[in-house]
Order: sequence, then structure tokens, then C-alpha cells
Amino acid sequence: MSAALDLSHRDTILLEDAEVLEIRHHPGDQVVMRLAAPEIAAACQPGVFVHLRCEPTLLMRRPMSVMRADAARGTLEILFKVHGLGTEALAKRQVGERLSMMGPIGKPFRLEGYRARPLLIGGGVGIPPMIYLAEHLRRVKGVQPLVLMGSEVPFPFTARPSQIMVPGLPSEVIAAMPLLEDWGIASRLASLQGYAGCFEGYVTDLADRWIRESGVSRDEVEIFACGPTPMLRAVQQLAAKAGVPAQISLEEYMACAVGGCAGCAVRIETPQGAAMKRVCVDGPVFEAASVVFG
Repeated sequence: MSAALDLSHRDTILLEDAEVLEIRHHPGDQVVMRLAAPEIAAACQPGVFVHLRCEPTLLMRRPMSVMRADAARGTLEILFKVHGLGTEALAKRQVGERLSMMGPIGKPFRLEGYRARPLLIGGGVGIPPMIYLAEHLRRVKGVQPLVLMGSEVPFPFTARPSQIMVPGLPSEVIAAMPLLEDWGIASRLASLQGYAGCFEGYVTDLADRWIRESGVSRDEVEIFACGPTPMLRAVQQLAAKAGVPAQISLEEYMACAVGGCAGCAVRIETPQGAAMKRVCVDGPVFEAASVVFG
């Protein structure tokens, strides 16, 4: 007999009429959108997402990771890449327009009990949750995070040379995200596109090099990651090889995003054995070692 459907998450998901406050277009068909949604913004945590109605005539919503949330101002930011009718319509929305938003949805990254050297790895549209987690970590005493980001399209910001030294990384790899620099958080960028100051290779290769050559004790390191499935599979392997814990946020196509359709189910190893878990509400964050890829 199948287990009863867990509906407890529905008490935590809010429905709000969000107002578009700002839209910034970046190369590579990337868009940053800032929205006013006070109730949802106040409930957000790093790793959750929202479900947006991109345009009134498109009934299917689109899931979007939260990049930043400001409870005091009642705002949140998302970053997305135009890919299909929904995101194309969303990119055309204007400041002052309103769109229906559901959220926050999903289980966040762990919010406490960190090791001293968190390693955050973001790939492509998996970058936003890493920015949100980094903003959370800057307020946590006793931790020194490093954020590594990879992209095969131009980054959705103008990189600048880092002023924060990172032992264990090539001296020529100096490109960093300005926002993280302003927060005092070290970051480095990776790409195969030959961007100035970036590591020429996969972001997981850069992470592997830092773990091996930084001199930081592996007892101090833990990994948090979000990105495409091949990258997350590489993160899982890297964490296992290094013997460090890792949490990963999975990316899956979603229909309802509230756990009803089970269309985003993935196989997870649990203490009771293998089980199919819904990325939308059982995740999107899982312990990396528990995920069965493929």
C-alpha cells in the first residue's frame, strides 16, 4: 500500500499578487527581476523557489529560484534565462505590472551548524540560490565561505578583479562577482568561453583544485551546490572523493510545484531504502550522497 500523501507543506505556501519593481536584461537572454511580495519575501529562506504565472493567458506557472529576499522591504529577486514561451512572456513584463506568485516552496539549505569553510558552487541558472545562501552566511559568525560560479554564457553581472586572496587557486583566476566582493565574500568564476580572469574549465574542476591545494582541513569544508544535473553529479563525486558533506539543489521540470502531480520525482536513498521523492516539496535540496542520478 502506498504511503499517504503529505499535505503539510500546503499550510506554508502563500499566494500573493506581486508587483514588478525592476527588470534588468543581461547578455545571454538572462533577466533579473525584482518584485514586491511582502508576505512571501518574509517567509523565504536560501534554497526555496517561487512559482510564477508569467502571463495571464499562460495557465502553467514557472518555478524560479529566489536569488535574494528582503523581509524588511518586502521584496525578492529572481534570475532566469529566456527559454520557451513562459520565460519569454515573463521577460516582457513591465515595471508596475502584477503577476500571481506562489511561494515560498521547497526545503531550504541547512540554516545553521555550518563548518568553518563552506564551499558554494553555482552553475548557470543555479547561481541565484548560491547568492542567497552567501548573503545568509555573511551574518553567521565563524565561517569563511568561498563562492565558485560557472557559466557558458556571459555572467549576469560585470565581473571585476578580486581583492580577496584565495590560496589554492591559480593566480591568474581573479574574476569575481562585485556584490560578493562588497560583502567581503571571496568568489571566483569559471567558463569554457575564454572570459577574462575566469578559470578555463568546469567549475567543479576549480572546486576540486581548491579542496586539494588550499591547505584547508577537509574537516572544515562542506559543499552547497545548485546547477544542471551533470554539474551536480560531478559535485556528488567530488564530495565523495574528498570525504566532505554536500547539499545539492536539484533542477527538474515541474507542473504543479506543490507536490500533487509527482512529475518531478527523483530516486533518493533513505535509511529505509530507496524512495521516490518530489523535488518541489521534498526538496529541492537533498544530501548529495542520497541522490540516485540517472
